[in-house]
Amino acid sequence: MVFSQTLRGGLFAAVTLVGLAVSPALAQEISPSHLAAAREAVDAIDTSEQFDQILLNAATQIKAELIVNNPDLQSKISEMVDDSAIALAPRRADLENEIARVYAKMFTEQELREISQFYNSEAGRKLIKQGPQATREMMAAADVWTNGIVRDLRDSAMKGMQKLAPATAAAPAKSK
Repeated sequence: MVFSQTLRGGLFAAVTLVGLAVSPALAQEISPSHLAAAREAVDAIDTSEQFDQILLNAATQIKAELIVNNPDLQSKISEMVDDSAIALAPRRADLENEIARVYAKMFTEQELREISQFYNSEAGRKLIKQGPQATREMMAAADVWTNGIVRDLRDSAMKGMQKLAPATAAAPAKSK
């Protein structure tokens, strides 16, 4: 899940910055079918899943802030903030639409359909599910490889230094 979230998160962050810089006039150029394809792709990739906790976290933070100054009103504050949060929940659709618009600006309608088709396939769903584990194992392998490369490069450089300046060549520093 980390791989897919990281991949999707990075892609989302990049496309969001692009999307914020685009004027509303450009947003009107997206056809309904193109936007629908973008929504399908966004849903298939689970792109907006990372934003599921925003409202809940905001409500929790605001409750804590208010309760600190009014501990005697804790239950009333919690109820009031929860009611307000529930009233704001439908605005999540606005975010979904904006994410779809960002994707629609970056990809053609056909590309979005292909993305959706892939991520709805068995292989695509497996990539989303197994991607985090693959990323962890890939990073572990890269760490081992990096340590070996650094060790071997250091050894080679120290041998080279002994040839260049035998009297001044320092002993190799021990790596941690």
